[in-house]
Amino acid sequence: MNAKSSKMILSSVLIVIAVGLLFPIYNSPIWWVSLEAPNYPEESFPDGVKILFHLNGVFNGCEKMDKVEIIEDEALDCVHEMDTINHYVGMYPIASGGPVELFFSIFLLALVGVMLLAYMCVKPLVRTGIMVVGFGALAIWMGMAWLGTDGLDYHSGEYLNARITVLGSEAEDLSDDSDSAADDQVASLKAALGEGGVQLPEGMGALEALEASQAGEEIDVVEVEKPAETPGEIEAEVEAPAGELNKKQMAIAFLKDEFENYQERHVVQPEEWKGNGQQMVAWHYQKSLGKYFRDQEVLRPMVDKIKTAGSVVFWGVLVIMVFLIVMARKPKGPVNWMLILIPMGLPLYFVVEYVTWLWWYGHNMNSMGAFTLKPFTPTAFGQGKVAQFTTNSYPEYGFWLIVLFTVLLGVAAYLRKQEQESDEEEK
Repeated sequence: MNAKSSKMILSSVLIVIAVGLLFPIYNSPIWWVSLEAPNYPEESFPDGVKILFHLNGVFNGCEKMDKVEIIEDEALDCVHEMDTINHYVGMYPIASGGPVELFFSIFLLALVGVMLLAYMCVKPLVRTGIMVVGFGALAIWMGMAWLGTDGLDYHSGEYLNARITVLGSEAEDLSDDSDSAADDQVASLKAALGEGGVQLPEGMGALEALEASQAGEEIDVVEVEKPAETPGEIEAEVEAPAGELNKKQMAIAFLKDEFENYQERHVVQPEEWKGNGQQMVAWHYQKSLGKYFRDQEVLRPMVDKIKTAGSVVFWGVLVIMVFLIVMARKPKGPVNWMLILIPMGLPLYFVVEYVTWLWWYGHNMNSMGAFTLKPFTPTAFGQGKVAQFTTNSYPEYGFWLIVLFTVLLGVAAYLRKQEQESDEEEK
C-alpha cells in the first residue's frame, strides 16, 4: 500500500469516527451554568443552583444529596429554581432561549453527517448519489417533524423531555378548578392516551408517571377494553409493552395535555392539537415567556418572531441541501472544502449562539421584574457577579467532544489536501 492510499484511508477513517461522535454530542451536556449565594449553602448545593445546556434542551444539574443531615426525596429542580431567581430582575425563563435552534439541532447534525460522508467520496456521480439520498431522507424526516400531523413522533425523546423540564412546576397544575390534582392528572393522561385504554395505579398522577418512566422504572398499568366510540378519541394510539409506558409517547401525551389546557385557559378560539414542531415551538415559547410575565402586548411580537425564524430555518436548510447537491459534481472545487470546513466550525457556532442568547437575556428584561438592573451580558466563561449571586459558566464534557470532532476533521482535511497536492505534482 503506497503512502497516497494510506493517507486516503486514514482520512476516511477519521471522518467516520467524527460522524460517529455526532450522536453522543447531541445527547451530552455541552455547557453548565450555576448561581451561588449564601442562601444556597455548599453542603446542599456543591455547585450552586446548576443547569446543563445540551443541544436538545436544558436539564437539571442539581443532584440528590445523600447525607445524614440532608433528607431529600428527589433533587431540587434547579431549572425552575434559576427561573424563579432570574424573574425577580425581569429576566425571561431559560426556555425562552434558542427554541428554534433546539428543535432543528438534530436535523442540522444529520445534515453535517451527510456532508461529511459525501466529502469522503471523490467520484462526482457517487457523491451526488450520497447527497441526493441523504438529503432527500433528511428533508422528508424534517418536513414530517416540523409540519406533519403527529410530527413530534419523529423527533428525539430527549428533546421532548427537555420541553417538559423547562415548563417547571407550572406543568403540574393541569387544572385550575380541580379539587384533586392527582385525580385530574390521571383523567387527563387517560384522555391523552385514549380513554379506557390504560389505567395508572391508584394515586399516581400524570407527572409522577412521566418522571418514573423517564427514570427507567416500570409502571404497573392496567389495560382495559376501549369502547367502540369515544368522544375526543385520540387518533394515534400509544403502543407500549405490557406493564410499561413508552417514554416518548408519555412525553407527547403530557405536552398535548398541557397544550390543550393552555388553549382552554388563554385562547379565545382554541386551536386543535396537531402534534408537530411548528405548533409546539410557538405554543411552548409563548407559555414559557408568560410563565412570570403575562403582558401579551409585549409577548405576542416575540412569539411572532420565533414563528418567522422557524420557517426561515426550515426552508433555509432545504435551500442549502439543494445548493450542495447542484454543486456536488465538482469534487475539487470550493464546495468540496465547504463540506468539511463548515462542520469543523461546530465549536465556534455553539459559542457564538450561546453568547448571543446570553446577551439577549441581559438586554431584553421585562419591566415587570421586582428589581431593575442595567442591561448586561451574563458571564459566558468563568466566574462573574450579578447582585448578591456569584455566577459560574464552564464547558462540560460534551463541548470537548465537539472539539475532538473538529480536530479529527482538521487532520482528515490536511491528509486529503496533501493527497490532492501529490496528484497535482504527478500531473
